[in-house]
Amino acid sequence: MDAPSEFQRARSPEAKRRREASILEAARALGRERGIRDVSLTDIAAAVGMHKSALLRYFETREEIYLRLTAEGWHEWSDALTAQLRASDDPGPAAVARAFAATLAARGMFCDLLAHAPLNLERNVSLDAVRDFKLATRAAREPIAEAVREQVPVLSEQDVVDLVATAVALAGAMWQIANPGAEVAALYRSDPRLAHAVIEVEPRLARILTATLLGLAAQAGAAQAGSTTGEPSA
Repeated sequence: MDAPSEFQRARSPEAKRRREASILEAARALGRERGIRDVSLTDIAAAVGMHKSALLRYFETREEIYLRLTAEGWHEWSDALTAQLRASDDPGPAAVARAFAATLAARGMFCDLLAHAPLNLERNVSLDAVRDFKLATRAAREPIAEAVREQVPVLSEQDVVDLVATAVALAGAMWQIANPGAEVAALYRSDPRLAHAVIEVEPRLARILTATLLGLAAQAGAAQAGSTTGEPSA
């Protein structure tokens, strides 16, 4: 019973920041354990040791909590991906695609959040929360764009925007497919005709992103060649 009363005594800005951090950490742990869709605001409040009504002083909805965690995930993934790209001694589309696939596949909860963000996390929050989230993703994308264009210089800024959008959309969807409920997973394993429903996120994502990058690079190269010769690109 100490936790709720202690929570009520948090009055200073620093104490409130600590409480917010505790709520976010509880939501993160529950999301990893159960999956985002199965965590309620009441669950998060209980994990922190407070009443739901008290939690609402810090976050208006569960969606706001998980949208904040999605933004944090973007920045963490951006740092990891950028570091991996710059550490590569084999530049080119295939290496870039592998780096995207590896860093996304290693972040299961982030992939789960990526799937839920456009479906519901952005739909039950304030406009200010949506704005903050979109600005956070934009900031996280900037170093990725710089690192990708160091590896594949022919790509335009818009090419990289399209690449990142494709990567995160596919990672979110593929993670959901690769992590069905226990009963559905058992069904897939029991029926050989359903073998195609069992996927591994990283290799499939790497293959699709390699093809995407090769296509973007070829298109960009053709456009540059056309502008150099004065001929219109296809």
